[in-house]
Amino acid sequence: MKNDAPMTEAELHAYVDGQLDDVRRTAIEAYLATDPAAAERARAYARQNEQLHALFDGTLDEPVPKTLRLPPVRRTPNPLRYAALLAAMVVGGVIGWALHNEAPLTITPDLPQQAALAHSVYAPEVQHPVEVSAREEAHLVSWLSKRLGAPVHAPQLSDAGYELMGGRLLPGTSGPAAQFMYQDVRGNRLTLYVRTTTDGNRETAFRYAKEDKVGVFYWVDGPFGYALSGEIERLQLLRVAESIYRELNP
Repeated sequence: MKNDAPMTEAELHAYVDGQLDDVRRTAIEAYLATDPAAAERARAYARQNEQLHALFDGTLDEPVPKTLRLPPVRRTPNPLRYAALLAAMVVGGVIGWALHNEAPLTITPDLPQQAALAHSVYAPEVQHPVEVSAREEAHLVSWLSKRLGAPVHAPQLSDAGYELMGGRLLPGTSGPAAQFMYQDVRGNRLTLYVRTTTDGNRETAFRYAKEDKVGVFYWVDGPFGYALSGEIERLQLLRVAESIYRELNP
């Protein structure tokens, strides 16, 4: 990327997180000096980082509850064994909080498990990571909407540095589910798992779970349960989840 290229929102987050090289950081600082709105966003992101670290860093040292200490699951990349793996999968340490309210979130607990499993099975795939590619996005969305029985959308994550690769239909515990896959320029992949929910909860709150290296932010919104999975830093995953929520609720 050229040093005088326009600043993207992903770069602004990288600047706040201290992930830019010296030359590009200097260019971003010069830009922020001329754009008060962007500078205020950067300060807000920095404050958010400080608040989240203050609130939740301590939980990283807490022991995992005995009820969650189940034997490790042996994985296989073979999608034909999806059903067998799904029955055995367990989320490891769970760190939860509500971003929009303090009320407990009533949500089917296997949502993050299914999402993390589907990510582990399909994200490493080289030849067939998706069933329908992004080139046929309209067909993909129409097909998945029909199978799930409600309008499904494929969020655009370009501002976060990820492009849609495509998606697939998956089996769920109570019906079909959808998976959208995204990739950044470094080859990192995120997957958005979507399924209908029948628990009657319409509150929007985020929860975080982790299975081995796969982090999952999951929430309920309208008729759907959503789960964003990836092997990236927790706060980065949260920002993408927030971006998805904002796009789905303009």
